[in-house]
Amino acid sequence: NLYVADQDNHVIRKVTPAGVVTNVAGKAGVAGSADGALSEARFHSPHGPTLDAAGNIYVADAGNYTIRKISVAGLVTTVAGIAGSAGTEDGPAQSARFDDPFDLVLDSTGSLFVTEAQTCTVRRIAKDGSVTTFAGRANSQGTADGVGSAARFRFPVGIAIDSADNLYVGNDYEGIVRKITPAQVVTTLAGSPSDPKTFGSIGSADGVGPAAGFRAPEDVAVDAASNVYVTDASNYTIRKITPAGVVTTLA
Repeated sequence: NLYVADQDNHVIRKVTPAGVVTNVAGKAGVAGSADGALSEARFHSPHGPTLDAAGNIYVADAGNYTIRKISVAGLVTTVAGIAGSAGTEDGPAQSARFDDPFDLVLDSTGSLFVTEAQTCTVRRIAKDGSVTTFAGRANSQGTADGVGSAARFRFPVGIAIDSADNLYVGNDYEGIVRKITPAQVVTTLAGSPSDPKTFGSIGSADGVGPAAGFRAPEDVAVDAASNVYVTDASNYTIRKITPAGVVTTLA
Protein backbone atom coordinates (compact mmCIF):
# COMPACT_ATOMS: atom_id res chain seq x y z
CA ASN A 1 0.00 0.00 0.00
CA LEU A 2 1.12 3.53 -0.76
CA TYR A 3 0.49 6.34 1.74
CA VAL A 4 0.28 9.92 0.46
CA ALA A 5 0.29 13.23 2.29
CA ASP A 6 -2.30 15.17 0.30
CA GLN A 7 -0.95 18.53 1.39
CA ASP A 8 -3.56 20.97 0.12
CA ASN A 9 -6.44 18.71 1.14
CA HIS A 10 -4.92 18.32 4.65
CA VAL A 11 -5.42 14.55 4.63
CA ILE A 12 -3.42 11.31 4.53
CA ARG A 13 -4.53 9.02 1.70
CA LYS A 14 -3.99 5.33 1.00
CA VAL A 15 -3.59 3.78 -2.46
CA THR A 16 -3.86 0.00 -2.67
CA PRO A 17 -1.99 -2.06 -5.28
CA ALA A 18 -5.29 -2.21 -7.20
CA GLY A 19 -5.42 1.62 -7.30
CA VAL A 20 -8.22 2.02 -4.76
CA VAL A 21 -7.84 5.39 -2.99
CA THR A 22 -9.25 6.11 0.48
CA ASN A 23 -8.74 8.75 3.15
CA VAL A 24 -6.83 7.37 6.13
CA ALA A 25 -6.99 10.37 8.46
CA GLY A 26 -8.21 13.95 8.45
CA LYS A 27 -11.05 15.59 6.52
CA ALA A 28 -10.55 16.77 2.96
CA GLY A 29 -10.36 20.55 2.68
CA VAL A 30 -10.47 21.14 6.43
CA ALA A 31 -7.25 22.23 8.13
CA GLY A 32 -6.74 21.89 11.86
CA SER A 33 -4.63 20.34 14.58
CA ALA A 34 -7.00 18.12 16.54
CA ASP A 35 -5.83 14.72 17.75
CA GLY A 36 -8.29 11.85 18.03
CA ALA A 37 -9.92 9.16 15.94
CA LEU A 38 -9.04 9.06 12.24
CA SER A 39 -12.11 10.93 10.98
CA GLU A 40 -11.98 13.46 13.82
CA ALA A 41 -8.29 14.30 13.56
CA ARG A 42 -7.15 17.31 11.56
CA PHE A 43 -3.90 18.15 9.76
CA HIS A 44 -2.50 21.30 8.18
CA SER A 45 -0.32 20.85 5.08
CA PRO A 46 1.06 17.39 5.97
CA HIS A 47 4.30 16.12 4.40
CA GLY A 48 6.47 13.03 4.18
CA PRO A 49 4.60 10.09 5.73
CA THR A 50 6.76 7.15 6.85
CA LEU A 51 5.82 3.81 8.41
CA ASP A 52 7.37 1.79 11.20
CA ALA A 53 7.57 -2.00 11.26
CA ALA A 54 4.23 -2.24 13.08
CA GLY A 55 2.41 -0.16 10.48
CA ASN A 56 2.10 3.08 12.43
CA ILE A 57 2.36 6.17 10.20
CA TYR A 58 4.37 9.26 11.14
CA VAL A 59 3.71 12.58 9.43
CA ALA A 60 5.46 15.94 9.33
CA ASP A 61 2.49 18.24 9.91
CA ALA A 62 4.19 21.29 8.43
CA GLY A 63 1.46 23.88 8.87
CA ASN A 64 1.04 22.95 12.53
CA TYR A 65 4.83 22.75 13.25
CA THR A 66 4.34 19.28 14.73
CA ILE A 67 5.12 15.60 14.17
CA ARG A 68 2.03 13.38 14.24
CA LYS A 69 1.44 9.64 14.57
CA ILE A 70 -1.40 7.62 13.09
CA SER A 71 -1.53 4.36 15.02
CA VAL A 72 -2.66 1.00 13.68
CA ALA A 73 -5.45 1.25 16.27
CA GLY A 74 -6.82 4.28 14.42
CA LEU A 75 -5.76 7.08 16.74
CA VAL A 76 -3.92 10.27 15.74
CA THR A 77 -1.61 11.82 18.35
CA THR A 78 1.01 14.57 18.40
CA VAL A 79 4.46 13.04 18.89
CA ALA A 80 6.45 16.26 19.31
CA GLY A 81 5.97 20.00 19.08
CA ILE A 82 2.98 22.22 19.84
CA ALA A 83 0.44 23.12 17.18
CA GLY A 84 0.69 26.76 16.14
CA SER A 85 3.97 27.33 17.97
CA ALA A 86 6.99 27.49 15.66
CA GLY A 87 10.55 27.42 16.93
CA THR A 88 13.85 25.62 17.06
CA GLU A 89 14.06 24.49 20.69
CA ASP A 90 15.30 21.01 21.53
CA GLY A 91 14.07 19.11 24.58
CA PRO A 92 11.25 16.79 25.68
CA ALA A 93 8.49 16.18 23.16
CA GLN A 94 6.10 18.86 24.41
CA SER A 95 8.85 21.42 25.02
CA ALA A 96 10.50 21.03 21.62
CA ARG A 97 9.51 23.24 18.73
CA PHE A 98 9.68 22.78 14.94
CA ASP A 99 9.47 25.18 12.01
CA ASP A 100 8.47 23.77 8.62
CA PRO A 101 9.16 20.06 9.23
CA PHE A 102 9.31 18.55 5.76
CA ASP A 103 10.23 14.86 5.55
CA LEU A 104 10.71 11.92 7.93
CA VAL A 105 12.55 8.61 8.18
CA LEU A 106 12.92 6.03 10.95
CA ASP A 107 16.22 4.36 11.79
CA SER A 108 16.76 0.81 13.08
CA THR A 109 16.46 1.94 16.71
CA GLY A 110 13.09 3.60 16.20
CA SER A 111 14.37 7.17 16.21
CA LEU A 112 12.71 9.61 13.81
CA PHE A 113 14.78 12.02 11.73
CA VAL A 114 13.14 15.18 10.43
CA THR A 115 14.33 17.65 7.80
CA GLU A 116 13.48 21.25 8.62
CA ALA A 117 13.66 23.24 5.42
CA GLN A 118 13.35 26.75 6.83
CA THR A 119 15.68 26.32 9.82
CA CYS A 120 18.28 24.41 7.76
CA THR A 121 18.62 21.49 10.18
CA VAL A 122 18.04 17.77 10.57
CA ARG A 123 16.36 16.93 13.89
CA ARG A 124 16.16 13.65 15.78
CA ILE A 125 13.24 12.41 17.88
CA ALA A 126 14.31 9.54 20.13
CA LYS A 127 11.91 6.77 21.16
CA ASP A 128 11.36 8.55 24.48
CA GLY A 129 10.20 11.65 22.59
CA SER A 130 13.22 13.80 23.32
CA VAL A 131 14.20 16.08 20.43
CA THR A 132 17.76 17.08 19.50
CA THR A 133 19.33 18.83 16.53
CA PHE A 134 21.24 16.03 14.80
CA ALA A 135 23.00 18.06 12.11
CA GLY A 136 23.27 21.73 11.23
CA ARG A 137 22.62 24.84 13.31
CA ALA A 138 19.19 26.44 13.45
CA ASN A 139 18.76 29.40 11.10
CA SER A 140 22.42 29.23 10.00
CA GLN A 141 22.59 28.55 6.27
CA GLY A 142 25.56 27.15 4.39
CA THR A 143 27.15 24.17 2.71
CA ALA A 144 29.96 23.25 5.11
CA ASP A 145 30.60 19.59 5.79
CA GLY A 146 31.48 18.62 9.35
CA VAL A 147 30.21 16.86 12.45
CA GLY A 148 26.82 17.68 13.93
CA SER A 149 26.36 21.40 14.54
CA ALA A 150 29.53 22.23 12.57
CA ALA A 151 27.79 21.25 9.31
CA ARG A 152 25.52 23.63 7.44
CA PHE A 153 22.50 23.10 5.18
CA ARG A 154 20.36 25.31 2.99
CA PHE A 155 16.75 24.21 2.55
CA PRO A 156 17.12 20.47 3.28
CA VAL A 157 14.00 18.70 2.08
CA GLY A 158 13.88 14.99 1.19
CA ILE A 159 15.51 12.46 3.51
CA ALA A 160 16.17 8.72 3.16
CA ILE A 161 18.07 6.08 5.14
CA ASP A 162 20.06 2.98 4.22
CA SER A 163 20.47 -0.34 6.03
CA ALA A 164 23.46 0.99 8.00
CA ASP A 165 21.43 3.99 9.26
CA ASN A 166 23.24 6.50 7.07
CA LEU A 167 20.98 9.40 6.15
CA TYR A 168 20.79 11.06 2.72
CA VAL A 169 19.40 14.56 2.31
CA GLY A 170 18.45 16.58 -0.75
CA ASN A 171 19.56 20.22 -0.43
CA ASP A 172 17.10 21.93 -2.74
CA TYR A 173 18.60 25.43 -2.92
CA GLU A 174 22.23 24.27 -3.05
CA GLY A 175 22.11 21.66 -5.78
CA ILE A 176 23.83 19.03 -3.62
CA VAL A 177 23.01 15.72 -1.96
CA ARG A 178 24.43 15.14 1.52
CA LYS A 179 25.22 12.04 3.56
CA ILE A 180 25.03 11.91 7.38
CA THR A 181 26.48 8.94 9.26
CA PRO A 182 25.09 7.67 12.58
CA ALA A 183 28.08 9.46 14.18
CA GLN A 184 26.68 12.75 12.76
CA VAL A 185 29.46 13.15 10.17
CA VAL A 186 28.07 15.20 7.27
CA THR A 187 29.68 14.97 3.82
CA THR A 188 28.63 16.03 0.32
CA LEU A 189 27.90 12.88 -1.68
CA ALA A 190 27.38 14.58 -5.05
CA GLY A 191 27.08 18.00 -6.63
CA SER A 192 28.80 21.30 -5.93
CA PRO A 193 27.32 24.13 -3.85
CA SER A 194 25.66 26.83 -5.91
CA ASP A 195 26.03 30.55 -5.79
CA PRO A 196 23.44 31.71 -3.18
CA LYS A 197 21.68 33.79 -5.84
CA THR A 198 21.06 30.83 -8.15
CA PHE A 199 19.07 28.64 -5.73
CA GLY A 200 20.73 25.45 -6.91
CA SER A 201 20.42 26.20 -10.63
CA ILE A 202 23.88 24.92 -11.45
CA GLY A 203 23.56 22.29 -14.12
CA SER A 204 22.57 18.83 -15.17
CA ALA A 205 25.88 17.12 -15.93
CA ASP A 206 26.44 13.53 -14.92
CA GLY A 207 29.79 12.74 -13.31
CA VAL A 208 31.50 11.76 -10.08
CA GLY A 209 30.93 13.65 -6.85
CA PRO A 210 31.43 17.41 -7.27
CA ALA A 211 31.66 17.08 -11.07
CA ALA A 212 27.95 16.28 -11.26
CA GLY A 213 25.35 19.03 -11.48
CA PHE A 214 21.86 19.20 -10.02
CA ARG A 215 19.13 21.79 -10.16
CA ALA A 216 16.89 21.62 -7.09
CA PRO A 217 17.47 18.04 -5.87
CA GLU A 218 14.48 17.40 -3.65
CA ASP A 219 13.22 13.98 -2.64
CA VAL A 220 15.59 11.03 -2.21
CA ALA A 221 15.27 7.26 -1.84
CA VAL A 222 17.80 4.47 -1.23
CA ASP A 223 17.86 0.88 -2.49
CA ALA A 224 19.31 -2.22 -0.84
CA ALA A 225 22.72 -1.57 -2.43
CA SER A 226 22.82 2.00 -1.04
CA ASN A 227 22.29 3.62 -4.42
CA VAL A 228 20.52 6.94 -3.94
CA TYR A 229 17.74 8.09 -6.27
CA VAL A 230 17.00 11.81 -6.51
CA THR A 231 14.14 13.83 -7.95
CA ASP A 232 16.09 16.61 -9.68
CA ALA A 233 13.07 18.90 -9.77
CA SER A 234 14.12 21.81 -11.96
CA ASN A 235 15.97 19.53 -14.39
CA TYR A 236 12.82 17.37 -14.74
CA THR A 237 14.84 14.19 -14.24
CA ILE A 238 15.41 11.25 -11.90
CA ARG A 239 19.09 10.81 -11.04
CA LYS A 240 21.02 7.91 -9.55
CA ILE A 241 24.04 8.22 -7.24
CA THR A 242 26.13 5.14 -6.46
CA PRO A 243 27.86 4.74 -3.07
CA ALA A 244 31.06 5.92 -4.82
CA GLY A 245 29.34 9.17 -5.86
CA VAL A 246 28.89 8.32 -9.55
CA VAL A 247 25.87 10.27 -10.82
CA THR A 248 23.84 9.24 -13.86
CA THR A 249 20.50 10.36 -15.27
CA LEU A 250 18.12 7.46 -14.86
CA ALA A 251 15.02 8.89 -16.51
